[in-house]
Amino acid sequence: MDDVRATLARNGFVRSSDRGILGGVCSGLGRRFGLGPWMSRLLFVVLLMVLPGSQFLVYPLLWFLMPSDDSAIAATHSSRPLR
Repeated sequence: MDDVRATLARNGFVRSSDRGILGGVCSGLGRRFGLGPWMSRLLFVVLLMVLPGSQFLVYPLLWFLMPSDDSAIAATHSSRPLR
C-alpha cells in the first residue's frame, strides 16, 4: 500500500490539506493538472454524472490512496539519508 501512495506522491497526486473541503481529493487533482480547486470539483462532478454510481467508489478510493501533502512532504524528508 505504501508503494502505491509513494508512486502517487512522486507523480504529484497528493490531497490538499489547506484547500480541501471534504478530503482534498479534487483540489489535489486540480493542483496536479493546473486547475483551480473549484474547476476541478466541477469537472469531477460532471465526470461522475457520466458514470452513474461511480462517485460512491471513486472519491473514497482516491481519498484512501492519495497521500495528503503534509504526509508526502514528511515522507520525502524522512527517507533522505543523513550525512
